[in-house]
Amino acid sequence: MTDPALSSTCCPGTGARLSLWPGRAVYSGPSLELDLHSGSVTCLAIGTDADFTLETADGTRRTGRSALIRPRVPHRIEAHGRRMTFCYVEPGSAAERACVAALGAGTEPVTVSADGTVDAMRLVRLCAQPDRSERPDTLDPRIREAVRQLLWEPELPDGAREFAAVAGLSASRFLHLFREQTGTSFRRYRLWARMLRAGRALLVHGTLTEAAAAAGFASPSHFSSSFHATFGLRPSRLLTARCVIVDETAATGYRATAAEGAPRARRAVQEDQARG
Repeated sequence: MTDPALSSTCCPGTGARLSLWPGRAVYSGPSLELDLHSGSVTCLAIGTDADFTLETADGTRRTGRSALIRPRVPHRIEAHGRRMTFCYVEPGSAAERACVAALGAGTEPVTVSADGTVDAMRLVRLCAQPDRSERPDTLDPRIREAVRQLLWEPELPDGAREFAAVAGLSASRFLHLFREQTGTSFRRYRLWARMLRAGRALLVHGTLTEAAAAAGFASPSHFSSSFHATFGLRPSRLLTARCVIVDETAATGYRATAAEGAPRARRAVQEDQARG
């Protein structure tokens, strides 16, 4: 049975809407046919008007109305209704913790729930209307700062070595700690940050080619293939579906001041390395 309130909260009308915030995104709209893919951050999937079947790479199929999918888990979703909602949440955020608690998720890579008592509308609202003061508060401060830096300037070519130097860690220790704290790899999270930047850049530039360049992708084809691997469809499909993209950054009261010093710090490290 369709939840009218859920449909209204996610996306008024019958169109598609993609809302973007620093570190998170919510899509609600038509149930697009998604190929096998694996996300970079935790995803809450909800069948807005019907159940769906989630199939993992090993062939296991589970049917339910909602599912929590951890990062880097290859899967495919077969919708049984006309509309779906996907909430992509920040590592260590209140939204992620609320989703885990609501679905009773443990350490398993995928949790599928057919329980009608799961308050999907509340979870979507939490993902779609984050508290202005919220920031990931369960992360190691060094990793939290790296996450902020990635969200602020994802297009920069800086790699793990530069981020590790700013954090005062060896590259291997930084990569291990990043994965341990966020549940995803440094490379995958940077890809996620670039996807978010590309979405916002598309609003400004109007073409996928310019959006890909602004987000730091090597080429439009690189952006398209990375998008397909992450979400199970090409970005052009969203445009064909007339998806409305909304940048909600200002509405959250987000300030990048905590990360503004990061580029200068990284450049100082690079200059020291060049001199040494």
